[in-house]
Amino acid sequence: MPLLEPKPEALRPGSRPSDPAPDRVRDRQAGGTPEPLRTDLTELLGADKVLTKISDLVRYASDASPYRFVPQVVVVAEDIDDVSAVLSYAHGKGREVVFRAAGTSLNGQAQGEDILVDVRRFWAGVEVLRDGERARIGPGTTIVRANVTLARHGRVLGPDPASAIACTIGGVVANNASGMTAGTTRNSYRTLASLTFVLPSGTVVDTADPQADANLAQAEPALCEGLLAIKSEIEADTELTRRIRAKYEIKNTNGYRLDAFLDGSTPVEILRGLMVGSEGTFGFISEVVFDTLPLDRRVSTALLFFPSLPAAAAAVPVFNEAGALAVELMDGNTLRASVSVQGIPQDWAQLPKETTALLVEFRAPDEAQQEAYEEKAAQVLDGLDLVAPVASVTNEFTRDAKTISGFWKARKAFVTAVGGSRPSGTTLITEDFAVPPGRLAEACEALLELQTRHGFDAAVAGHAAHGNLHFLLAFDAGKPTDVDRYAAFMDDFCTLTVERFDGSLKAEHATGRNIAPFLELEWGPRATELMWRTKQVIDPDGVLAPRIVLDRDPRAHLRGLKTIPKVELIADPCIECGFCESTCPSEDLTTTPRQRIVLRREMMRQPSGSPVEDELVDAYGYDAVDTCAGDSTCKLACPVGIDTGAYMKGFRHARHSPREEKVAALTAKNFKAVEASARLAVGAAGKISDRLLTGVTAAARKAIRPDLVPEWLPEIPAAAARTMPHTTRASATAVYYPACVNRIFGTPGDVSLPQAVVAVSARAGKPVWIPDDVAGTCCATIWHSKGYDEGNTIMANRIVEAAWGWTAGGRLPLVVDASSCTLGIAHEVVPYLSDHNRALHAELTIVDSLVWAAEELLPHLTVERTIGSAVLHPTCSMEHLGDVDQLRAVAEACVDEVVMPDDAGCCAFAGDRGMLHKELTESATAKEAAEVTSRSYDAHLSANRMCEVGMDHATGRTYYSVLVELERATRPAGAGRPVHGSPKAR
Repeated sequence: MPLLEPKPEALRPGSRPSDPAPDRVRDRQAGGTPEPLRTDLTELLGADKVLTKISDLVRYASDASPYRFVPQVVVVAEDIDDVSAVLSYAHGKGREVVFRAAGTSLNGQAQGEDILVDVRRFWAGVEVLRDGERARIGPGTTIVRANVTLARHGRVLGPDPASAIACTIGGVVANNASGMTAGTTRNSYRTLASLTFVLPSGTVVDTADPQADANLAQAEPALCEGLLAIKSEIEADTELTRRIRAKYEIKNTNGYRLDAFLDGSTPVEILRGLMVGSEGTFGFISEVVFDTLPLDRRVSTALLFFPSLPAAAAAVPVFNEAGALAVELMDGNTLRASVSVQGIPQDWAQLPKETTALLVEFRAPDEAQQEAYEEKAAQVLDGLDLVAPVASVTNEFTRDAKTISGFWKARKAFVTAVGGSRPSGTTLITEDFAVPPGRLAEACEALLELQTRHGFDAAVAGHAAHGNLHFLLAFDAGKPTDVDRYAAFMDDFCTLTVERFDGSLKAEHATGRNIAPFLELEWGPRATELMWRTKQVIDPDGVLAPRIVLDRDPRAHLRGLKTIPKVELIADPCIECGFCESTCPSEDLTTTPRQRIVLRREMMRQPSGSPVEDELVDAYGYDAVDTCAGDSTCKLACPVGIDTGAYMKGFRHARHSPREEKVAALTAKNFKAVEASARLAVGAAGKISDRLLTGVTAAARKAIRPDLVPEWLPEIPAAAARTMPHTTRASATAVYYPACVNRIFGTPGDVSLPQAVVAVSARAGKPVWIPDDVAGTCCATIWHSKGYDEGNTIMANRIVEAAWGWTAGGRLPLVVDASSCTLGIAHEVVPYLSDHNRALHAELTIVDSLVWAAEELLPHLTVERTIGSAVLHPTCSMEHLGDVDQLRAVAEACVDEVVMPDDAGCCAFAGDRGMLHKELTESATAKEAAEVTSRSYDAHLSANRMCEVGMDHATGRTYYSVLVELERATRPAGAGRPVHGSPKAR
């Protein structure tokens, strides 16, 4: 047994509801995937592609919808062969298959009760065609990731859903998701050039292949005959044809795209249209080629406030006529709830309930067109009755990117911000519908009245330019009376939308499970039966996604509603939207932030000590707690700022034994000696073989605890110099704080980072001073990241007290040379400070070295020489601090070609976590490393030593601080390299 064994029982819920939840996973499922399914698929695909533990099945059971269905098994498909093998197995065994990518779907279409196939991990990639006019994209690629690549070519995808940071191309096409600007002309149906997909039978179809129809006719003659027969029936029915065309004059994703039979002349062309919006019921989309659109970079945006919904709605057509690309509506409840999003004016909380806002945006290719749009917008504003109920409201158009970003952040946070403020323990339903744009105001008023009548909070937002509205319903799915209330609302809502407005019951979220029972209400019996026939023609055995889109059960939308048990306060607002997942370093290794919360909620559903809870607790230690990088990038992605990294650190603390806490506190108290010992150890290690060091550390990890003793990596740098460069206090313009990591580990090359910072600062006329007593101080991240509260408290207070003295009570800025340490001192130490030291901290000005270099030094430096190319690694701390632009600015001053990888993300080295669990860093950096190593660079630059080590390990290249390169670039001709001075220098 390890010397410092964690306390796994600490992960069990301390309190839970008195009665187990009705939708809890049952004891019989504790063993995970049943036989023979487990063995069959493992033998067919390999154990690494088949997830069978109950913890894996539970984490895949939830998505952004209000439903929860636990699959029997999860397959992580790597290629088309895997998909075809699973489909063939399902046919032979009479099983069912559902495909899942990002799991951001809002209506349960990414959930299955049998075989669930994950098609995200191995399916990402973007190939630019025709200089960006087209793009070939893998279905596991997020919209944001695709657009990052296309932006270099001045192009962008048409669909732009609010979940673009997380949702993937495959899901966007399969649901025909559109978004803020896509409307009916820029969505997937209208901008797809071609598709490659796998039919339920396993037949692969590439619609761009000139022989596609001939090949399909040979492989699937009955399918081709059936599709053409339905096409003939539709075209022969004039009234039905007219009705189909009319239904798609407004946004509509309810049911199958029957207009595909009118737009396509061959079976392949028909299938190309039918696959869009088919929600995984017709096949698996393995590749998409999009026609892209121009990225008009000149943007003018306003957030305009109106006294009422009708007043705002009346302005929508005027802005449409003026050429606005986006006109977004937010009612008063939405606006007030969005104050939970960082950066939103806090005085919005005082907005009157009736207040409604329109976010209006014009985008232009050049200055002349932008000015023309702004002139039209000004004319429109002159005729509007706007209000300014709070001080932050300006009712003006702006070009300022930061302000515009704040507007859009508020709008895109609708689901999660409003949903995050719902009563604890309630399930969230997100609905969307469309009406003719001219009836928008009437529809808004009718909806709000309906919500109020059924006892739901009235809130609405949406794409007003297209008559597309969104609303939320919160209720307790564990209470039959609440479920009945929801059911009554849905009956009335669907009747209202169809019979009063002839609208679409799903404008862009797709039918899924919760509108399937109302499909015939909207489309009528004739069209609905044609949809059933289409499904029968394409998937005669019903293998794919049963009960999604088509379901004759009138109460199907009430089946599988998930309860939301209360969990720890920090995570309780989570609505499981999944926005966090694409930023998570452990996404492809163990669990994501959403899954960590989903697993915790299942523990809360269980009775104490149940077999299922035992299995979940046993897996949670490694899968959730240990392999969380703790970088909190999930907080940046989450619209309501849930910090799952902090959540996991809390569990780390809970698992610590008193002995561990005592050792950690002693380390903090005696850190000066620890620091010196660590530097000596690193120096000595440089004289010992990597093989021997790996063996020694492996033995120590086994004896003590793997999560406490780092594993030796060959990339560990040599020791830093024992002394700091010579500086003087008298003329200093800032205090320079070399982080402990830069006092222990050296810098590649013959100039250390402290030497470089001192030299370039002096060269720019901004000399810095290094205090002689920095040894023994630290930003406290060492303890904070592992959940050692006592040690964290000791060091947090020590560094603030020291910084207060060094900076003469805050009169000089404190420049910190590692971004994670800047973040630690500036923000993360605050909760652990005494009241007195919190007051001192408020007076400090803490500056990251990147900001110091970009904003204070660069204007006063002369670049003497540059290098040809460099690739950058922006760290997660830079993202938190907002310093990425400064990293680029410093690099561009001394490098001719600067590249920021499209797949750059958190390296997950997280101080030493990459040495505790190197598999975490290897997984987190895999995509970025592949991009970096695909070509050669003259330099690999970042600004955080341990992240640089992590990237060294990932890429086999040598990373170092961009400030070292800046020193080299600005060193006067003939000048020698900087040297160290006396350790006594003051």
